[in-house]
Amino acid sequence: MMTRTFKVLSALLTYPSVELQQAANELRDTLTAEALLPAAAARAVSLLIDEIETGDLYDLQERYVFLFDRTRSLSLHLFEHVHGESRDRGQAMIDLQNVYAEKGLEMGSAELPDFIPLFLEFLSTRPRTEAYELLGQPVHILAALAERLRKRDSRYEAVFRALLALASAKPKREQVTALLQEPDPDANDLAALDQAWEDEPVQFGPGAGDSCKDTLIASVRAGRRPAPGMPAAPAFRTILPNR
Repeated sequence: MMTRTFKVLSALLTYPSVELQQAANELRDTLTAEALLPAAAARAVSLLIDEIETGDLYDLQERYVFLFDRTRSLSLHLFEHVHGESRDRGQAMIDLQNVYAEKGLEMGSAELPDFIPLFLEFLSTRPRTEAYELLGQPVHILAALAERLRKRDSRYEAVFRALLALASAKPKREQVTALLQEPDPDANDLAALDQAWEDEPVQFGPGAGDSCKDTLIASVRAGRRPAPGMPAAPAFRTILPNR
């Protein structure tokens, strides 16, 4: 049985678009119909939907870019938070993509499998117990993202609190603390952002294959996946130096 609540949460983490704004009532109705979220979590998500529905689209898009594209500590790519630039990230990507393929989820050629909206879309297709168990695996990452968004007084925190409420596992304090000790620069601090996004130099020649592969994977960080069932939003990028 499809769990459409995951589709709603996936949609809310995609780049804001007119189509997403117009789907606000459908998103609310879906959450109400399934009634999977605790009352407090459901209210918080509803406030985010209200904000997206009524906000100025340009402001919503700019905020999204500042939060999720310009701030590495808020990256919507799960493996960014555990593997960084290491070659382990490349193998983790391949493994996750293989899981999707085995279960029948098709990915676009420009998509990265660890993009949280894509991961949630995959969960929506799985039996609910299995989905909750899979969601529990990166639960410490979700908790760290929720805390960082709380510090920024962002309503996007609600999505991650909702996911924590659904996950079968609870985050371990020491794992969350370790993630929160990583640099968390303000999106307006360009010098700190440059340092946080600085990539390892690309190596050429014998033995450079894996390094080049991982650098290429890491450079495609801001891929846009449209909200489920909606057309892709227009591209909106902020280009950062040395990224």
